[in-house]
Amino acid sequence: MKPEWRRFASIGLWLALAALVVAAGLYIVQGEFGTPVQISLGVFVIGLALFAALDPGRVRSIFTGRKARYGSNAVILTIAFLGILVVVNYLGFTNSKRWDLTEDKENTLSQETLDVLESLPEPVLAKAFYSPSLPSGTAEELLDQYAFNSDGKFDYEVIDPVQDPAAAQEAEITQDGSIVFYMGENKDIVTTVSETEVSSALVRLLNPGGRVVYFLTGHGEYAIDGGSETSYTQLVTRLEAKNYTVSSLNLLAENEIPADANLIVIAGAKQPVSEVEVGLLDTYMKNGGALVVMSEPRVLTDFGDSPDPLAVYLSENFGITLGEDVVIDLDAAQLLNQPYVAIAAQFGTHKITEKMEGLATFFPTARSLTISDATSSNVTQVNLIQTTDNAWAETDMPSFLDGTLEPNEGVDLYGPITVGVAAEDLSNNARVVVFGDSEFPLNANIQVYGNGDMMINSVDWAVGEENLINLSPGTTTERYLNLSSPYLSGLVLLGSVFLLPGLVVVGGIAAWVARRRRG
Repeated sequence: MKPEWRRFASIGLWLALAALVVAAGLYIVQGEFGTPVQISLGVFVIGLALFAALDPGRVRSIFTGRKARYGSNAVILTIAFLGILVVVNYLGFTNSKRWDLTEDKENTLSQETLDVLESLPEPVLAKAFYSPSLPSGTAEELLDQYAFNSDGKFDYEVIDPVQDPAAAQEAEITQDGSIVFYMGENKDIVTTVSETEVSSALVRLLNPGGRVVYFLTGHGEYAIDGGSETSYTQLVTRLEAKNYTVSSLNLLAENEIPADANLIVIAGAKQPVSEVEVGLLDTYMKNGGALVVMSEPRVLTDFGDSPDPLAVYLSENFGITLGEDVVIDLDAAQLLNQPYVAIAAQFGTHKITEKMEGLATFFPTARSLTISDATSSNVTQVNLIQTTDNAWAETDMPSFLDGTLEPNEGVDLYGPITVGVAAEDLSNNARVVVFGDSEFPLNANIQVYGNGDMMINSVDWAVGEENLINLSPGTTTERYLNLSSPYLSGLVLLGSVFLLPGLVVVGGIAAWVARRRRG
């Protein structure tokens, strides 16, 4: 080899070292012995070959010189150590195992969830949409447990909707912290992170379709299409994102309720629902149907003095009475300068509201609701939403129209005023949810705090899918340090304030003295 070529030998050695580092980094990041790793190792071998070809004398001296003899033991030990690391990492990677060392098994999925994961017919991908303002750690930890226990059938990714708005739009995301689950052509969405919610979403994916919601038309109800602020298009989008099929239904024209109807929604009727239609609804409900009614105050409709057969039906069959009034809320008057907006101050204990903690709901121009005994003793009722004490139900409509806001004792109903009620007939599983307002889920209001969640939760409960999977309840062991004994509290004070800092100081002094002695 010409001497002038030898100076290029080190280039091959550095090339081999760089390729080896790249290969190790790629393997750590990708977790597989893929093509990029193989190419990098190939470059490593080529670099070593170039070094040997350009400077064979140095290679020969490395293996035959005195340094080689003295360094052989170190080389052998190094190779053995690296070999052990490789084998241990390989065994750990191919035979992964986790242990939940918490006493309550807080990090272990329930057996019901494990059964659902095992029954998945095809892979599920979860896309969690979390902006930087909303921590995603809890969601990632839970989804990671699902992925680990799914035998490759479940995977997830976290997407920042601010950085990738196109992905959020494609997934039809309307709320930060939403998780969309995809299985084949089907998808489901949840907005609350819990094992129950995630497992229920998987169960819904296993049983797609069959959830049809009809919005009644023909009485001046708000539209479910169009882009105006006084339509329900955003509500429909959120329902369809959860695999609901949403359609319109004109009972006056069709004279029958479709057999596939899981829920009938009557939203803001300006004219009374007829006796014939109420008869059809009664038959439907006796067969285990579901009904959501959003009724505006009579003074804001075109009812006039006409009777309201639907109100009579709700009162007689479910013990829900629609008040002939308008709710006046002094808190809303002070907060929003809108006294006709009823603000939810408290929620009843119910499946619809159990996920609403910390979320307010606003109901523009609402009417009061009261519950009483129904004709059937099998009917149970719950006051879902109530205002504060600073509200009342104004029954003097001329005063309301004139803007005279003054409650009349003995005439008007004083707060707290109920504006939402849920009822169920246990004899046939018929469910009904009634709101004294129809404007809170309109496009103009659905994004206001918990308005959208309240409506979606009501639909889920009405059709019986508020909790598709019942998980085994876990137990929580509460632990606390009892410092009632003065000796124990003194011991804690001594150890934390004096002993531990004192040991650090003594250690520092001892180290300083030792250095002084070594001089």
